[in-house]
Amino acid sequence: MSLGYARETAGAHPLAPQIDALTEAGVDPARIYSDPADRTTPAGHRPGMAALLDYARPGDITVVVGIDRLGRTVPEVMEIANQMTGRRIGLRSLREGIDTADPAGAMIVGVLASLAELDDTGTPTNRSTPRTLRGSTSTIGRPRALDADQVARAEQMRARGVSVPKIAQELGVSRATLYRTLAERRSVR
Repeated sequence: MSLGYARETAGAHPLAPQIDALTEAGVDPARIYSDPADRTTPAGHRPGMAALLDYARPGDITVVVGIDRLGRTVPEVMEIANQMTGRRIGLRSLREGIDTADPAGAMIVGVLASLAELDDTGTPTNRSTPRTLRGSTSTIGRPRALDADQVARAEQMRARGVSVPKIAQELGVSRATLYRTLAERRSVR
């Protein structure tokens, strides 16, 4: 039997479109469990998921719009996926197009859950700013070639009509780096 699960995130993932997608995927509307967005309830307290897990039997398949709908955090998603696997309840994600009935799908669920950026804040992440490790000031990835002052200086020189090769030479970076940095800066504005 196919069971559906939808979890709302305020402003980002409303329930209605998720329920529509689950119904279109063949899930009986009477077998769709959901949890509305509610910041006042403690993390992990989801009556809809609890009811689904209580009802589900080995061989049933839980259908979700996306893996991120299983929980707010990677550990929460992994816990639910592991519970389902341990109870031989299948998992099918419409967005990612995976199904744990397939061995490759079972592996992909684990990888996606560990790599997914599960952020229920509803605020889009800005990819042009370096991310930092939690609790530290160091950034993830390669350091930027130009600091904020150098970028501002490059923009001023460019506004005065100085050529990109000349600016790049003066700042000690490649033309490609300068073009990319200026383009990132324009896209943020």
